[in-house]
Amino acid sequence: MKTLKLVLTLIPFCWTILMIPFVNRVKPIVLGLPFLAFWLVAGIFVAFICLSIIYKIDTKNPNQ
Repeated sequence: MKTLKLVLTLIPFCWTILMIPFVNRVKPIVLGLPFLAFWLVAGIFVAFICLSIIYKIDTKNPNQ
């Protein structure tokens, strides 16, 4: 369980920080945004999903 939490925590970091040099090379327009802007906006949703999963599986969460 601890490994899953660690992986879910690292996904948003890797999405926004580590992938920027690779994503910045792509030049299409997606939904009216340059691809880099679209990638960063999509990263917000990915981070929300990952953190929601962490919240649900947290055993120390008193709200469950």
